Amino acid sequence: MGDDVDLMLDLHGRATLPQARILIEALAPLKPLFIEEPVRPELVGRLDRITSTSTVPIAMGERLYARHEFLQALEAGAAVVQPDLSHAGGITEARRIADLAEMFDAAFAPHCPLGPVTLASSLQVDAVAPTFLIQEQSIDIHAGRSDALSWLVDTTPLRPVDGSVPLLTGPGLGLEIDEAAVRQAARDHRFRSPIWHRSDGSFTEW
Repeated sequence: MGDDVDLMLDLHGRATLPQARILIEALAPLKPLFIEEPVRPELVGRLDRITSTSTVPIAMGERLYARHEFLQALEAGAAVVQPDLSHAGGITEARRIADLAEMFDAAFAPHCPLGPVTLASSLQVDAVAPTFLIQEQSIDIHAGRSDALSWLVDTTPLRPVDGSVPLLTGPGLGLEIDEAAVRQAARDHRFRSPIWHRSDGSFTEW
């Protein structure tokens, strides 16, 4: 991929603290933009055992739901916060989390593996977040899910230009929703989070 691409690696909490330290040390020469969720979210208060021994930026937050949880992550050295607006209180609370991140000189990169409404909401917060870094989006990449862009009357507002989505300036979030398409998608909705197992049959993170 060359030197013009930033790598971000998501461990999704699958490692133990000692395992995460070994993995991050091994990955450090690649100079990743960040490593995401090296440990489970309930261990966020112990994140300093990683951040104090590594120069690799650590990102946390897709499974944190309240400001005090993000405060705990920031105090433990998280360099990037990743609230999901659908889980962490919406636009207003995400803006508060962004302001909290600024106090710790941490970056803001919302989690968004969902559809256009959550993406548009995230983009609106990004536009006013002083330490905004990057916006995740995954429209139409999950097999078996509806074409989420078909829920819009006009997809132009979310069309990237030179790698960025221009500021959404239309009424509300900047999108016009096709209500009939959303109702149809709701009738056909069958997506569920996958359940993964190890070779011995035990449950594991996905």
